[in-house]
Amino acid sequence: MPSGPPSAGSAGGYPRFSPAERARRWQAFEETLAEAGLAHALVYGAERQGPAVQWLTGWPVTREAVLVWWRGGEPQLLVEHANHLDSARELAQGVEVRWGQGRAVQLGAELLRRAGAAGEPVGVAGPLPARSLSALQAAEGQVRFVDDLVQRLRLRKSPEELAWLRVGAALTDRAVDRWRTGLAAGATEAELLSELEVAAHPLGATTSIHYLALTAMDDPDRAVPAQWPRARRVRPGDLLACEVSVSWWGYPGQLLRTFTVGADPTPTVRRLHELAEQAFAAMAAAARPGVFAGELADAARRVLEPAGVRTVDDLAHGFGGGYLPPVLPGGNRPGRHDAMVIEEGMAIVLQPNVVDPERPLGVQVGELGVVTDEGWRSLHQAPWGLERLEIDAPAPGSHH
Repeated sequence: MPSGPPSAGSAGGYPRFSPAERARRWQAFEETLAEAGLAHALVYGAERQGPAVQWLTGWPVTREAVLVWWRGGEPQLLVEHANHLDSARELAQGVEVRWGQGRAVQLGAELLRRAGAAGEPVGVAGPLPARSLSALQAAEGQVRFVDDLVQRLRLRKSPEELAWLRVGAALTDRAVDRWRTGLAAGATEAELLSELEVAAHPLGATTSIHYLALTAMDDPDRAVPAQWPRARRVRPGDLLACEVSVSWWGYPGQLLRTFTVGADPTPTVRRLHELAEQAFAAMAAAARPGVFAGELADAARRVLEPAGVRTVDDLAHGFGGGYLPPVLPGGNRPGRHDAMVIEEGMAIVLQPNVVDPERPLGVQVGELGVVTDEGWRSLHQAPWGLERLEIDAPAPGSHH
């Protein structure tokens, strides 16, 4: 298992993108602002949310963080709290890191005024709170949200970004592989999820999402992986469906798999899984540069609709730096990205979630891949197919 992408340098043991990669990102951001008629920007993040801050600086947001950007000047990164400054200075690249003093947005506006930006429009990206927005508008006047423009920069991945995504995918595979050694008898859903972290976190991974659906095949009560674990315990005859993303410094994989527990699949489960695999294969074959995104969804529907099954989760979505376009919804939900053109370098998760039309029973099949000039190619190496997991004796010291 690699400790990091081969192209990434390090400082203080932290992975870093290369100077050339940083220059590419900064130039793309600068050109995007110029196209929008902007010379200044505030990029905001808080509570571990704000992928644009990390993409531009390397700092994975903890509490509040504001990147103050003006043309021709050294960008400033304002970080809360004071005890986070040392880590931010180790990780952030090419920016001066300063304490936000508990008013990072207001301080950012003051820095822009000193740089001669008073009265000029300011681009804003990130989940800026309404109270902070009001303060920024009072200080600067015109504010333009540029989230869509910044998001567009993330759709096509550079070779270095793909290297980081491959590490995230390998860590995700490793996490899910932990279950193949056996599930502890009586383990709760939360304990099953903790096994994923035991496998991946010692290698420097962090949790992006760990969702699962644990339900009885003969008396189901859950069709889609849930975002929060229940107290329910695993038992023979269960179906375990999962959606797992382990992240390598902001670059996660995503693996969607379905397992039976201590029993062979029922005919219904086997049929649902076969349909999901067929839909996945149809979408993968359709995902080529130059096609409309809606063609991927159409390919899945041509398999699933005649079979009379339904879907709940999205059929596909972009990934790597957020939940990105194209998002192709399942069910009867309208799509917003059907006319988007698929391009080489896009990282896309294909994930047909196929659900019984009459009962809350469903399967998950899918994974993250990249669109190449030859079509969609997976970034994962996890085994394929509907697998059976066995139940082991409780672990020593457990209280099942």
